[in-house]
Amino acid sequence: MHSLLLSLATTPTPMPTPTLREGISEDQITPGLWGFIMTAFFVVATTLLIVDMVRRIRRVRYRAQVEQERMEAAAAADIAAADAQDGLDATDGAAAPGAPGVDGRGGAGPSRPAE
Repeated sequence: MHSLLLSLATTPTPMPTPTLREGISEDQITPGLWGFIMTAFFVVATTLLIVDMVRRIRRVRYRAQVEQERMEAAAAADIAAADAQDGLDATDGAAAPGAPGVDGRGGAGPSRPAE
């Protein structure tokens, strides 16, 4: 077994021939015009696909950003409407700002014992 490995390790590799083998022409080993055309086609197609993908990703990000801003605006409007409704409820009670159980902002606060 060791002699086989030793012989494989010491066997010189054949030198490559500087010319083509007989029966093979230059056109058979080079891509030629059709190879260049196909390579150019794949490069252009890949570039167009990448540009389209980037455009779609930007569109999705923009839509998500607009949707988030819309949700934040709706939440702010709901809070403002609730605050306005609380303000209307407080004025309907006809309580004076200094009355017990009502704070100075017009909302109901903790009632204090009389001093």
